[in-house]
Amino acid sequence: MDRRVVVTGLGPVTSIGEGKDAFWAALSEGRSGICRVDDRIDLEGIDVLIGAPTPAFEPATYIDPKKARRLDRSSQLALAAAKLAIEDARLNSDDVDGDRVGVVAGTGIGGLLTFEENFEILREKGPRRISPFFVPRMMPNALAGEISIAFGLRGLNFGVVSACASSAHAIGVAADFIRMGKADCVVAGGAESVMLRITYAGFARMGAVSRRNDEPLRASRPFDLERDGFVMGEGGGFLVLESAEHAERRGATVYAELAGFGMSADATHITAPCEDGAGQRRAMLLAIEQAGIQPEEIDYINAHGTSTPLNDPAETQAIKGALGEVAREIKISSTKSQIGHLLGAAGGVEAVATVLSMLHGHIPATLNYEIPDPACDLDYTPSAVSMEIDVALSNSFGFGGQNATLVFKRAE
Repeated sequence: MDRRVVVTGLGPVTSIGEGKDAFWAALSEGRSGICRVDDRIDLEGIDVLIGAPTPAFEPATYIDPKKARRLDRSSQLALAAAKLAIEDARLNSDDVDGDRVGVVAGTGIGGLLTFEENFEILREKGPRRISPFFVPRMMPNALAGEISIAFGLRGLNFGVVSACASSAHAIGVAADFIRMGKADCVVAGGAESVMLRITYAGFARMGAVSRRNDEPLRASRPFDLERDGFVMGEGGGFLVLESAEHAERRGATVYAELAGFGMSADATHITAPCEDGAGQRRAMLLAIEQAGIQPEEIDYINAHGTSTPLNDPAETQAIKGALGEVAREIKISSTKSQIGHLLGAAGGVEAVATVLSMLHGHIPATLNYEIPDPACDLDYTPSAVSMEIDVALSNSFGFGGQNATLVFKRAE
């Protein structure tokens, strides 16, 4: 069995908007959610003071307040994004077989806020004061479990942890399960909330994050010669995926077809990508092959585009290696220039952004792309472009050398 997989629901929670309409309005207008965060996070002694938080996010808008207090913020964001996607898809529990609806949720780290809080309690007050909810709040698979419980989804259910490729892997694997007939519908994506002192310190020590503290709006500058690292963000992004038959049977609105998924490993370095983009190239080629398309059919690539010195030229090489000369004709942009890098949630939110770009016929700009880098010599869309998009790719690459590419086609 090899069934077509379609997208029927979109649920983003980001620094620039919650829900597909608010998110798209901000994204298409080029608004940025990046700001100074040292007024809300203790960053004393750390020379990185910027990020893309979700200050307007109120868990009680989406979750019973008593329940929300028992969840890590990553699970709160996941539940909110999944709820938005499910409501957008009009996925009524009375109209579907809950045994055939699954959840696959990605996160790069999981409940780190819960871990940090309880470690301090352990150190200061002793083991008897640790929260009885410590383990279920902290575990990375809590995101998938909590979504299934909240919505009565009894099908396949698990978490994916592959750094910044986590939620793209979750979406791709979920689609494969639908193709194989193991589910009719899957809520897939991811969430992340690790904007904490220890995380900032760790990424700063790696030299991976931007130090443009005095100009946060210009800090994330994918593919630009003067990029100096990514900007950490938080949020969640989920899609409702269904077999085409299942969507038609319940009269769902189809936004796009998820036609291809490719994944690979660099097998070279735990944090640095292959300089020639070989692993990323393989993921793209596998996704293109599954989608049954030719490179010249691709109109747009939502790039991983982290704004780091190593990723951007490697991704450029991967795109050229996978697509050949036609790569120079394809529009490429990075959503991270507006919402920062959501780590394990990046692929989910960027998949939502890719589908919305197709629906609206509009490619958001890569903000702050001002000075071309000779090592990054493709069209990174410095100004927004309105155009019809029939085929689009979304790339997500993670520490560990773990790569994912999704191929979306216009809904027929």
